[in-house]
Amino acid sequence: MKYQYRTKGTCASEIRFDLTDGIVRDIVFIGGCNGNLKMIAKLLEGQTADYIVSRCEGNTCGFRSTSCADQLVQAVKQAVAENK
Repeated sequence: MKYQYRTKGTCASEIRFDLTDGIVRDIVFIGGCNGNLKMIAKLLEGQTADYIVSRCEGNTCGFRSTSCADQLVQAVKQAVAENK
């Protein structure tokens, strides 16, 4: 199922991805650090929601209390909760 998540506290304004059977695919960040976010999407492509949460939760960016990767975690957690 396709999801869209409006980020909070990051340069990227939105995250889009597909979550099917606990697997996250087709991650796209709108805005933000283009090269870095493309690499995050490539590295996490096809990983489980649990893996993404365990590896990225709590990551910060500079002085911010969150990051694009941490916001992806929030998006994935929300999507998983909606699927239950």
